[in-house]
Amino acid sequence: MLLCLPIINQTNTGTHMKNLILVTGLLLTLSQMASAQRYFTRDARVQFNSDTPVEKIEAINKSGTAVLDTETGRMEWKVLIKNFVFEKALMQEHFNENYMESTTYPNATFKGNIANVSKVNFAKGGSYAVTAKGKMTIHGVTKEIEVPGTIIVGDGTVKVHSDFKVACADYDISIPGVVREKIAQEIAVSVDATLDPMKRK
Repeated sequence: MLLCLPIINQTNTGTHMKNLILVTGLLLTLSQMASAQRYFTRDARVQFNSDTPVEKIEAINKSGTAVLDTETGRMEWKVLIKNFVFEKALMQEHFNENYMESTTYPNATFKGNIANVSKVNFAKGGSYAVTAKGKMTIHGVTKEIEVPGTIIVGDGTVKVHSDFKVACADYDISIPGVVREKIAQEIAVSVDATLDPMKRK
């Protein structure tokens, strides 16, 4: 191997070393840029359930948006409240007008990070347990949350699943006394999404 090394003039050693460091740094940066990838969806599925001895209420929204940066773990979600569909039209009307005031507060959002993103190998298929931390805004109220989830890597996509609970009182969602026994104080939320790579410009 030594026979293959070029002979470097002593006076040019400093310049050569600087150039070598610059080239190495550039290659590392390009490598990071190539591996970094954002994933996106416009059809995330968000479902919630209110289950009491008196009544079970379920609603599904299939048009949530989500963006995930696999390098930093940064993620953002947005759900249009009016897109939740109920079995009963009257229930949907009450949900939007009386509880969520969706004209005034049209979206529910989450902005945060996968806390343990370093544990996820986005270049290798598999299932990874993760924890998301960040700020969730519902009904105009923002709270810090931490929820468990699962990321499944495979077939060029990233699938995300999470189950967690939301307390109505935490987001100033008032439940009228006449229906208080019909609506759970904590709502079970389930999130499922398949994110595809965003096209580079």
